[in-house]
Amino acid sequence: MKPVLRQVRALHRLDPANNDHLAAFRVAISVAVPSLMLLCAGRADLIIYAVFGALTGMYGRSEPHQVRLRHQSQAALVLLSGVGVGIFLSVNHLHSWWLVGVEALLAGAGSLFADKVRLKPNGPFFGILALGACASVATHVPWYVALLISAASAAFSLAIGFVGWVRGRAWQTGAARDVVPLRGTAGRLALVHAARYVLAVGAAGAIGVFSGSGHPHWAMAAAAVPLAGADLPSSVRRGVHRIVGTFLGLAVTAVVLVFGLWLPAEFFAEHHAAVLAVLVIVFQFTAELFMTRHYGLAMVSFTPVILLMTQLAAPIEPAVLILERGVETLVGALVGILVVVVVRRRRVPT
Repeated sequence: MKPVLRQVRALHRLDPANNDHLAAFRVAISVAVPSLMLLCAGRADLIIYAVFGALTGMYGRSEPHQVRLRHQSQAALVLLSGVGVGIFLSVNHLHSWWLVGVEALLAGAGSLFADKVRLKPNGPFFGILALGACASVATHVPWYVALLISAASAAFSLAIGFVGWVRGRAWQTGAARDVVPLRGTAGRLALVHAARYVLAVGAAGAIGVFSGSGHPHWAMAAAAVPLAGADLPSSVRRGVHRIVGTFLGLAVTAVVLVFGLWLPAEFFAEHHAAVLAVLVIVFQFTAELFMTRHYGLAMVSFTPVILLMTQLAAPIEPAVLILERGVETLVGALVGILVVVVVRRRRVPT
């Protein structure tokens, strides 16, 4: 009974702060500059590509500058791969089972890469989230323009993460991020972990397709969340946080999209894109504040980020958007938890 109570209490525990506001400011600036440039250019529909490139700044948050640069470059590779494959699927109108199969396979490949270079945040989650989101919206510009926007945003994020080095301009000798050689026991464990990603993401996507949902990629992304946990209890907690945090975030999204923030209807209609773009920046800041302290709280803000930029790219009825996000997240997170429970693995040695 005591272990159960301990895990229940852990659901509510807020980890100590560690200069989270600095990391949040870096990510907010990385998101804000390209997003506002696109907004001023009258292309708010392209903000989705800029945001996924800017998420590069979420990695290496507390590392020395040169290590952060290397770490974020590796993260940019994961994110841009997801964006690029998503754009390819969108341009060629490859949806449904194509999306499920491709995203499941790349989730496994991304898991191997993330384990090898020890990405933090763990796993390929943001890469497959970018893949599904970009595949689900029509590409209204040439494919290379969309990819270039994302790449430029990622490059700007790298620059923001490294700019603090200018103050001291001193290279820290010996500062390096170790790479885990995927051979022997470590390799076998990494392969098992990658197989879990393929299984969870594929199963969740299949359920989404069979259900007729317009956004099965949300179920696939949610299924990947528990797999980033270090052990079984933390994996289950992440799944629970994903569900509860998303549902609270959906309530916030409803206040924006359904009730228009209670702003005058004419004002909200006239400045709709600008309001949503600014809110994406604000919510990304608050999400990053709690991303390492309490995943559930982070999801309360990160959920509106995803939905608002999706609305900017491909508007649909807000009630449908919110309902499908809730159902797909619940299904995906439960599938991910089930895979974690059934297919056990020890941690890859670090």
